[in-house]
Amino acid sequence: MTQPQLSLPGSDAKALMQLLATWDNTTTIVLHGGCVFEFKGPFPAGKEGEGYFNLDGPVPGFHGHIRLDAVDHIYLQSRQHRGRDSHAFCFQDKQGDNIFKVFLGRDSNGQLLENQLKTYLNIRDTLSLPNTGADQ
Repeated sequence: MTQPQLSLPGSDAKALMQLLATWDNTTTIVLHGGCVFEFKGPFPAGKEGEGYFNLDGPVPGFHGHIRLDAVDHIYLQSRQHRGRDSHAFCFQDKQGDNIFKVFLGRDSNGQLLENQLKTYLNIRDTLSLPNTGADQ
C-alpha cells in the first residue's frame, strides 16, 4: 500500500511519542476487533527496550508496549468531527491499518489546546518533527 501523502516515516515513532509525552492531555484511541478503546489524559513517557517502546505512566494511567518496527508510517489526520476541527497522529502498519491514534487535547470549553495545535500544524506543514534535543 502507498503511504498517505501527509505522513511521517515509522522511524519517527519513538521521537514523536517522546514529544507527545511533553504535552498536556490528549486522547489516545486503540481500535481492535471492532472495538474502540480511548484514554483521555497525558500520553505517558516511555523508553525503548527489547524492540518495544514501553509506556511508563503513573498508576492509574495508560500503559503499554508499542512494537516500534510495526509502525510503518504516521499519517497526519486533519478533519471535521462533530462540527469541530480535529487533528490526530495515526500510527499505521504497512497495510495502512491504524495501530493507534493520538488526538490533540481540548480545554474545558472544547477548544483545541493552542500549544499542541501550533506544534501539530508545524509538523504537518513541514513533515518533520521539531528538534527537542530528546534522545532519538
